[in-house]
Amino acid sequence: MTKRIVVGMSGGVDSSVAAALLVEQGHDVVGVTLRVWPWQEPEDAPRRFGSCCSPQTVDDARQVARRLGIPYYLLNSEREFDRTVIDNFAREYRAGRTPVPCVICNQELKFGSLLRRARAWEATAVATGHYARLERDPRTGRRLLFRGRDPRKDQSDFLWPLTQAQLAAAEFPVGALHKEEVRAKARALGLPVADKPESMEICFIPDDDYRGFLRRRIPDAFRPGPIVDRAGRRLGEHQGLAAYTVGQRRGLGVTSERPLYVLALDPERNAVVVGEAAGLESQHLVATAANFIPFDWPDEALRVTAKIRHSHAPAPAEVRPLAGPRAEPGKRCVEVHFEEPQRAVTPGQSVVFYDGAQVIGGGIITRP
Repeated sequence: MTKRIVVGMSGGVDSSVAAALLVEQGHDVVGVTLRVWPWQEPEDAPRRFGSCCSPQTVDDARQVARRLGIPYYLLNSEREFDRTVIDNFAREYRAGRTPVPCVICNQELKFGSLLRRARAWEATAVATGHYARLERDPRTGRRLLFRGRDPRKDQSDFLWPLTQAQLAAAEFPVGALHKEEVRAKARALGLPVADKPESMEICFIPDDDYRGFLRRRIPDAFRPGPIVDRAGRRLGEHQGLAAYTVGQRRGLGVTSERPLYVLALDPERNAVVVGEAAGLESQHLVATAANFIPFDWPDEALRVTAKIRHSHAPAPAEVRPLAGPRAEPGKRCVEVHFEEPQRAVTPGQSVVFYDGAQVIGGGIITRP
């Protein structure tokens, strides 16, 4: 059945091929780039726009749309992006946490405001270049989320908060392909982005200098304070909590006979807690804002594999619903118990639950 589908086009090869595949399937495709310019306005374009919305990026997306014969629009989402993604990014770092901006961008923009606008255009879905797959459970009718076919490119861990309504209106056309197949398809179609290099940086931060970005955005998060060991002994002085993250070893400025790592960030004391590598190991964590995809909420403990950051190999674990005084009031909280200790469990990061290739759900880590 032919559908009108809005494709979020970043100017990269993945979203370009996603649009091309939908055109081949006979859908009525509309290309859109969200202009999410950062708050500052330096003179040179790359620093002004970041990697996601430079004039070159927009021109690449427009050329692909022209090649595919589809309409293309550039939408100004600067204020919304600033309010939802960048504000959250800065707020989390100020609180001593390390956020994942792609998660909230997918939830609030790509499958939030863009989906609402798409429906106003009488479109039924929003498609992106994410490496993830969707299926429909014939028994319950719920949408199910799975890893992308290419394990090196899988991005399902950035999509765990999506609701059933959002998943029902989502399309991931390249999810069943490997990256090499995506590039080969782009070459076969003569798309100008077929061999365009990938950007691994945070899209709104020029030069991948997140500390410099935060210094301009929230200078109060760079108040000096004590570096202490686990017993509270002062070892040195840090340059602001936002300059550190759990697991960090370099740049501490502390002399020690053994290597020291950041074990925790304590915003109440404005302190960086350091210790030896063994102190990074944790077998448990608590997560909030939990979302489950095959069902609304588990009635009992679940056996899963869980990953605590994008590059982390999922490890066997048990997820338990959390209630009572240990849960945050008004928030969906879970406790995760790993079979083996995991290194550098970091507040602010996502913990994502899997059953094989299926994404069961996830949450935001609040504490080890």
